[in-house]
Amino acid sequence: MEDLLNYAVDYAMRMGASYAEVRYQSDSFEEFTLRNGVSEAPAFGTSRGLSVRVIVSGSMGFASTNLTKKADVRDIVGRAITVAKASSKVVKNAIRMVDAKSTRAECIVKPRVKPEFVDPDSKVELLKEVDGRSIASASRGDVKFPMRMLSVGHWIAEKHIVTSEGSNVHSRIPRVMFSYMLTVAKAGKGTTQRFENMGESGGWERVERWVLDERVPEEVGKLAKILTEAVEPPTDTLDVVLGPELVGIICHESAGHPLEADRVLGREAAQGGETYVTRELIGEYIGSEHVTIVDDPRLPNSFGYYLYDDECVEARERVLIDRGKINELLHNRETAAEFDTLSNGSSRASFYGVEPIVRMANTYMRPGDYSLEELIEGVRYGVYISSYMEWNIDDRRWNQRYVGLEAYLIKNGRLESMLRNPTIELTTKGLYSSVDAVGKDIRFYAGYCGKSEPMQSMPVWFGGPAIRLRGIRLGRSPVS
Repeated sequence: MEDLLNYAVDYAMRMGASYAEVRYQSDSFEEFTLRNGVSEAPAFGTSRGLSVRVIVSGSMGFASTNLTKKADVRDIVGRAITVAKASSKVVKNAIRMVDAKSTRAECIVKPRVKPEFVDPDSKVELLKEVDGRSIASASRGDVKFPMRMLSVGHWIAEKHIVTSEGSNVHSRIPRVMFSYMLTVAKAGKGTTQRFENMGESGGWERVERWVLDERVPEEVGKLAKILTEAVEPPTDTLDVVLGPELVGIICHESAGHPLEADRVLGREAAQGGETYVTRELIGEYIGSEHVTIVDDPRLPNSFGYYLYDDECVEARERVLIDRGKINELLHNRETAAEFDTLSNGSSRASFYGVEPIVRMANTYMRPGDYSLEELIEGVRYGVYISSYMEWNIDDRRWNQRYVGLEAYLIKNGRLESMLRNPTIELTTKGLYSSVDAVGKDIRFYAGYCGKSEPMQSMPVWFGGPAIRLRGIRLGRSPVS
């Protein structure tokens, strides 16, 4: 395959390209699902092919194919160059790509237990064991269990990228995934629902580490308590402690997305949305000194793990918000040139047939010095929200709303009654500026980040420690 990639690059340069980049990408996946105790047909497949990006006369062209003969390679190179030449006639501003160091590297994640070799029957049996224990947990909680869906699977992504600047990067990253959606009900109390994605890079040993047959039934037990014991939350101005799950989604949605450089340039407005961030806001404060939010692809075993992006730029930690101040954007080589900076390795494509674009990887708030108990002890009257049932954010990532799931009243530094559907609704700046203390115990949650058209779905982690907010107006959502 490497010889074919080199051939494509050489051919593109002979055809008049000033820059050429060729990517081979293979993605294979397998997923097993159990819906209300019944096994569904497993989903599986493989997508593999080549893509070419070229710059000709200051314009970029892209083409791809799932065929791998030299004639096919010449065809897509020709198509990419034709697109670039046609664009150069109508696009006034020439595309620039900031300089990047020539790199030759490998990033191979070696699983202890290869997920593709695990017996399919044992995967289904795992789901049935989790399902059976979850039903028993619902029965003990005296609630009905009208809907439950469990899925487990793996995804193996391999990429090999060669550029006309001498870079050559090969990666192979296996990932394992588990997800569940649970609905419980009780007469006179309505229903409540819980969903969660789990994912890591590595082998089946990561799934075994999750201890799913304990974790999911425990969540069912919490749902039962919410229905049978939770009371209406206060609607006052009070202090709020948020758990890592909420902190993670907040960081992803109101710091990660709005600080994507292509979004700041207006290029995602019709697909992924707009942003409150402008060039002039970089270096300005948006939160308290306790808030530092970073994105780092290099976290071991993370769902968003990689060491080199799809432009062969080495990954590093990106400090998006530094002690309350907007610090840097997520960049590829093209957006970095627009901002007169360097790429920070944020360019990725979800499969061979699409161009790499600016993406998050693992976005989280840096931990502080407080234990969860200390955060709660510092509250005379407030609410602790451990997990969420619903979240919403506007197109510019400024106004946001979160409905709590597992939540408790705090009085004089102690957790008291469980609360039903407490809601916080405030601006991004209002939220980050209210943070007065940050916990030290960090947790991560898996997700699939969607962006662009056609939609590109990327594996990511988001997370952080618990945080404390002062002076928040609490609301409540209607019980369904």
